[in-house]
Amino acid sequence: MTQIKHVNPHYRQGIQTSQKEILDLAKAWIILGLAFAIVMNGFKLNLAFLIAFIISLMTIGIGFLFHELAHKFMAQRYGCFAEFRSFDKMLILALIFSFFGFIFAAPGAVMIRGQLTRRQNGTISAAGPGMNILVSLLFLPLAFSGMGIWQAIGRYGFIINAWLALFNMIPFAMFDGRKIWDWSRAVYAVMAALALCLIVFQNLMAMGIL
Repeated sequence: MTQIKHVNPHYRQGIQTSQKEILDLAKAWIILGLAFAIVMNGFKLNLAFLIAFIISLMTIGIGFLFHELAHKFMAQRYGCFAEFRSFDKMLILALIFSFFGFIFAAPGAVMIRGQLTRRQNGTISAAGPGMNILVSLLFLPLAFSGMGIWQAIGRYGFIINAWLALFNMIPFAMFDGRKIWDWSRAVYAVMAALALCLIVFQNLMAMGIL
């Protein structure tokens, strides 16, 4: 997710970050990982919960982190100020809801300041779900590795990133899909089709066909 703020034409190009951004990314990553671990395993301080937490950090956490960093780096490539800011109230809600067995996650957004064309805004938005598609495919070999916990990590990583990609392609409101759609219908169609194919593949895995 991204939010465009006021124009700042004097921002220095190149990869920039701050202690505030690093703290917000770490906070969102850990709390999301904890929330999904609670949904997966329930809140019990035992080895099974620790394993669920590690799997959650390495799958959901990486999916979220790479998605936001892809937005950030693409925006900075265009000379914009771009840093992630966590939505602390939403993180608290995500943690509370996890105890009831579901997640409502809007952990934060990359705040962008700069003057952008429609194409640039579209490519920045496409970078997030595009990264989730790539990460999903990178997890796929582990899903068929047969190596215990690594296979579980591979399957969760593939499934979560596939769903993150498709979810963010919704062409409404503040979703990435809306900005991609406004920029290029062709790019939107290709990315949405790829994300949908990954979901179909995931369903075939779940049914034991693959």
